[in-house]
Amino acid sequence: MIYYSILTKYTITNRLAIRNWIDDAIREEGFKSKEITFILCDDEYLLDMNKKYLEHDYYTDVITFDYTANKEVSGDIFISVDRIKENAKNNNVSEKNELYRVMIHGVLHLCGYKDKTIKQKEEMTQKENYYLEKMEV
Repeated sequence: MIYYSILTKYTITNRLAIRNWIDDAIREEGFKSKEITFILCDDEYLLDMNKKYLEHDYYTDVITFDYTANKEVSGDIFISVDRIKENAKNNNVSEKNELYRVMIHGVLHLCGYKDKTIKQKEEMTQKENYYLEKMEV
């Protein structure tokens, strides 16, 4: 797992525990972990990506680029630190908890989960909560 920060000084701590947690989740979903890159950025950077690659003109907390093949999970997960901070405040959770939620959300996308419909969103949220409990945030 690789971590980068672009236009933000935010850093991810507890990297080994996160790697193990994510690897365990990927195995539990029936996949093998290959290469996942987490890129932390600000709102404007992710908004530009959202417009350019997804043709969406709104802020988002995460964008996942999926390169998974042959049950080997691989991808780039871009995370807006600004959204993490605001969502944590709005949902009355720690920033660390919200960061982990968004990280596992991106990983679940790499494992094939979608969140376009209400039913898909409910399933995604259940999976996020399940794996967050395993991380003990």
